Amino acid sequence: MIVLPAAVFTWLGMVLAISFLEAPLKFRAPGVTLRLGLGIGRVVFAALNRVEVALLVVVAIALAVGPRTPVLIGMAVAVAVVLGVQLGLVRPALNRRSDRVLAGSDADVEAPRSRHHLVYIALEIVKVVLLGALGATALATIA
Repeated sequence: MIVLPAAVFTWLGMVLAISFLEAPLKFRAPGVTLRLGLGIGRVVFAALNRVEVALLVVVAIALAVGPRTPVLIGMAVAVAVVLGVQLGLVRPALNRRSDRVLAGSDADVEAPRSRHHLVYIALEIVKVVLLGALGATALATIA
């Protein structure tokens, strides 16, 4: 069933494009302040996260109705756990800091990135590796 690798590689492409291309580049554009970049980032990442949850549902359904192996299920669960940690634990902490910056707290504008930001990036890297492995394994399973 091609649905599983298609969903996984779509998800992977979106994470790569947004987290590792759009997110850092927007702050290099002329006239983009930290507050503006954070505001844009919150909208973009909220949309990405909604799509990620939808793609996770597609992956789960594809695994439920199509060919599956314990390895595929394990990788899908691992991706779900990473996404769950990002959305349930790390994003709320990042949102609290960006709320303060967007509200005009100059101390937060000048503060270095929080550890939560570094944790989120590390989890994105783990998620990219897992999605790549899941997609490749899914393709090998249907071949």
